[in-house]
Amino acid sequence: MATITVDDVEIKVKDDALLIEELLANGIEIPHFCYHPALGKDGNCRMCMVEIEGKKRPQIACDTPIKDGMVIRTKSDSIQRVKRQILEMELINHPIDCPVCDQAGECSLQNYYMDVGLYESRLSTTKTRGQKHVDIGANVVLDQERCVLCTRCVRFTKDITKTKELGVLNRTDHSVITTFPGKPLSNPYAMNVVDLCPVGALTSSDFRFHKRVWFLKPDEGICNGCSKGCSIYVDHHKAKYEDDTIFRYRPRYNDRVNGYFICDDGRLSYKIENKNRDSYAQIRGNESEHEYATGKLVRLLKRHHGKALFLLSPSLSLEEMVEVKRLAKYYDAKISGYDINEHDPKFGDDYLKCSDLSTNRRGFNLLDIDDKEANLVEYASGSEMLILIGRDDASGFDKYKNISVKVSINASMPKSAEIYDLFLPMKTHMSREGSFINIDGYLQFHKTHVEYGTQTQSLCDIVTTVLEEQSSTCRDIWDKSLTSIIKNIDLEDIKKESIKMSSL
Repeated sequence: MATITVDDVEIKVKDDALLIEELLANGIEIPHFCYHPALGKDGNCRMCMVEIEGKKRPQIACDTPIKDGMVIRTKSDSIQRVKRQILEMELINHPIDCPVCDQAGECSLQNYYMDVGLYESRLSTTKTRGQKHVDIGANVVLDQERCVLCTRCVRFTKDITKTKELGVLNRTDHSVITTFPGKPLSNPYAMNVVDLCPVGALTSSDFRFHKRVWFLKPDEGICNGCSKGCSIYVDHHKAKYEDDTIFRYRPRYNDRVNGYFICDDGRLSYKIENKNRDSYAQIRGNESEHEYATGKLVRLLKRHHGKALFLLSPSLSLEEMVEVKRLAKYYDAKISGYDINEHDPKFGDDYLKCSDLSTNRRGFNLLDIDDKEANLVEYASGSEMLILIGRDDASGFDKYKNISVKVSINASMPKSAEIYDLFLPMKTHMSREGSFINIDGYLQFHKTHVEYGTQTQSLCDIVTTVLEEQSSTCRDIWDKSLTSIIKNIDLEDIKKESIKMSSL
């Protein structure tokens, strides 16, 4: 460790680390465009200038190693003047179209300019123009005039995805970001360049002009696209007289799971989430009241006591799995987690995408839920009632003539409603809390609260309603069941960070 003085305050930092890293880690705001923790230093924007005692001229913090005893000033008059001059150069050819820019409210250039302040243009010549709203592929739109040439996007495709679709063309004030001829932006992680762009040069055609960012409420959640369980922000908004709607997913930094990025498939999966929120209860294909349908489920379970089979999705939370196990025990029912449809060998890669499309398969191991095909065949042969929870694949059970009743409890409407005696909708993934274990054994907590406009219940509430009990929170279920299974880890611990489970 080293001791340095920043703006007359002594702080302890890592010796020989980059100055910008330690300043940001200690909550000291350093303006920057080109530096990014996942991409490293580049040194081209010059916005991170600081004064270092003993140096003749200002130094860039992103390329200055720390030495013990350094005295640094980040807010002196001379540094403010340097930043003002750099921003003036950045804005010489900028269109200054903040009112119509999709990045307004999240733009670093906008924020830094308002902090420093140089509100009168001294430009007397015509601005150099670039191409606008260019579709460069992968749902990404480029506006060359807004670009500050930080090259984050170029370095991302070069160093992270290694696909190298982007580059800098031309020289001086004619330099622009563009794709190589005949090679549009096309890789499974391409939309991350939108998050990396500090200004409005790269925007998402999927989100573009749909909602102003200051209306959005960001919740911390877990992507349910595959078993990697990437940490994300779920940006949603409930307008007056409208249902709460999800407008986008964004990556949320988690150094133990996904770092700073997510895949495009996971990013765009919010559309399925919004669609599933229109589900309604059905009895033999006809719409029903949710309360009456729940009562129907109770009557069916009582009628087929000891002869029911629960077929669980490996994407349920630990709390939901525990509650379903409790319900199955009450009605002396069998439980299986076998599901061949949750695997796609073409989907996975060696980065953040997994071929296992479930969210919590490792929860089966923890809670001793059987997922073997041979046992499922045995269970089905001795059952009269099949209850699918979190899934819709009952067609393969037509061969079991002994199964006379089929029930689906799921977030999405059944593809073939007529094959079910009862369909009971449950709240979608982004409308309920829960704990999940990803493919690498990290226990995480998912805490999103996208509101429902209907009376649809969460799966845990459905179970307690069937058992005629009071509703249980995640905290209640942990105290009652999970604390004895998961040793030395509390619910509050995983709400703060992902924790590796040594037993898995």
